[in-house]
Amino acid sequence: MNIEDCCKIMEDAGVKPTSIRILVYRTISQLHDTFSLNDIEELLSSVDKSSIFRVLRTFQNNNLIHSIDDGSGSQKYCFCHKYGSCKTEDRHCHFYCEICKKTYCFENDLIPSIVIPDNFKVKEINYIIKGICPECQKHHEQ
Repeated sequence: MNIEDCCKIMEDAGVKPTSIRILVYRTISQLHDTFSLNDIEELLSSVDKSSIFRVLRTFQNNNLIHSIDDGSGSQKYCFCHKYGSCKTEDRHCHFYCEICKKTYCFENDLIPSIVIPDNFKVKEINYIIKGICPECQKHHEQ
């Protein structure tokens, strides 16, 4: 993703494009599955952890990324391919591998629709499937 596209997406989502935000956004746009703060810190070793955390929080607050609680104790994030214009019903399922601890996005599998009573306000939705990924199954069977 080029810099101009990043700036346009951020501006449309209400985020001011700064050099650090562009760097982080370009980095996470290339990832195929979920990622953590530590993953981004490893990819961008010249950027301090607190700056990355603030950028991720800004992106999350503006729906450019979504947080996932996969039960691992480590906050994971998922890149929003609708660039901040997604709705709750657009959220997809995730798979957590109990061996390698990786969380995969199942982007084509949307979270099932659930009727929530009127007096409840939904703030977050997580749909996690836990098991063993194909790669770990291959190693585990040997």
